[in-house]
Amino acid sequence: MARKSGETPTADAKAIGRRLREFRNRRALSQAQLADLVGVTQTLVSDYEVGRLRLHAGLVMRFAKALRVSADELLGLKESKENGFLKDRRFIRRFQEIDKLSRSEKQTLLKTIDHFLRGAQAGRSV
Repeated sequence: MARKSGETPTADAKAIGRRLREFRNRRALSQAQLADLVGVTQTLVSDYEVGRLRLHAGLVMRFAKALRVSADELLGLKESKENGFLKDRRFIRRFQEIDKLSRSEKQTLLKTIDHFLRGAQAGRSV
C-alpha cells in the first residue's frame, strides 16, 4: 500500500475496497467475521471490497475501528504504520512467497509446520 512521494491517493470505491480487503486479511478475519464486528451482512462486506458500493462516513469509521486502523489509512490518505500483526519483515517476505504456492503446496507446508509445532510443544512440556 505504499505510495510514491507526491502521488495523490486514490479514494474511489474500488481502491478503498482493496484496502478494506487487505486490512481484513492482515487481521485474519473472514468477511463474515468482519461483518459481525461492524454490524452489516457478509454480502455488504463483499460489495464494499469489490467496489460495487461506496462506504459512507459512518461505515468508514466502523470498519476502521474493527480493523484497528485509522480512517485515513483505510481511505488511502495516510500510509499504514503497520504491516499487520507481524513485525518481523523476514516472516512477511516468507508469507508473501508462501501465498504464491498452489493450494496443495500450502497444505503440505501447513502439515509440516503443525508437525514441527507439536514436537516443539511436547519438548517444552517435558
